[in-house]
Amino acid sequence: MFFSIIIPLYNRPQEVDELLYTLTLQTYTRFEVLVIEDGSKLDAREIVESYKDKLDIHYFYKKNEGQGFTRNFAFGHAKGDYFIMFDSDCLIPVDYLEEVSRYLLQHHLDAYGGPDAAHTSFTPIQKAISYSMTSPFTTGGIRGNNKNLGGQYHPRSFNMGISRKVWEATGGFILTRLGEDIEFSIRIHSMGFKIGLIPNAVVYHKRRTDFLQFYRQIHFFGRARINIYKYFPSTLKLVHFFPALFTIFLIFTLLMNALNTQLAGICNLFLALFILMIFFHSWSVNKSARVAFLSIIAAFIQLTAYGLGFMQDFWKRIILKRS
Repeated sequence: MFFSIIIPLYNRPQEVDELLYTLTLQTYTRFEVLVIEDGSKLDAREIVESYKDKLDIHYFYKKNEGQGFTRNFAFGHAKGDYFIMFDSDCLIPVDYLEEVSRYLLQHHLDAYGGPDAAHTSFTPIQKAISYSMTSPFTTGGIRGNNKNLGGQYHPRSFNMGISRKVWEATGGFILTRLGEDIEFSIRIHSMGFKIGLIPNAVVYHKRRTDFLQFYRQIHFFGRARINIYKYFPSTLKLVHFFPALFTIFLIFTLLMNALNTQLAGICNLFLALFILMIFFHSWSVNKSARVAFLSIIAAFIQLTAYGLGFMQDFWKRIILKRS
């Protein structure tokens, strides 16, 4: 099987350098790499060209359209039997392609996704953010798990593969931002293709390097869920409302404490239990009290940022019916 690895890129030359280096270490070597610069001001042409003697690599520069349409551009130039998409802030384990190739030979999948994890080189904040994005206490098992509270498994485009047949049948992404990968996954499901999780196809996903960037990203994700609802109303599940409910509960708790009511004690007890569960679970996963403490901050940021973004667009696009 020949793979086409597709990397959309926007102003991240240093990160793509680290990603490309990990691809030179792959034990499975039947692949090409397509780096698509999406109108970047800080382009990575020189960095990409420095890998010409190490990888079968191709560099393209195009106007800025967003990651969904940038991947479509790459699909049109790819030669592989299978197209694999990575975000530019990922690091790929040396046996990743070996694991994917072995799994696909044993289990037919038209499209797949894989989990993400924190690399040992990540900063404590990056490890805390990674924990928050994969913790059962924050995402409810929606990410990186075939059996989750959100229904069908939907691969995320930071670590996702599709067969050439899927590309030819679907035409690729019809959204370029705001939940484009989930919409794409739902459409693949609806056309009868088989999608699954490859458990060992793990990538190390850096995500954001500070909490402010993380807040902005997750707020965008909350808005994206409403955008997906506009296309596929039946995919909005109870679990998607949890961050909004948590945010409302947090505001209510602050109000009860300000008014010094008896309900304040009950609300504070629930919050304390939640904080302790996050702390000790993260400590057991990361083996670090510092990361565990930062995981509490990351979890609260994730839930409130998603909840506020979700409520913002729920009010605007569903209640007020604005486009």
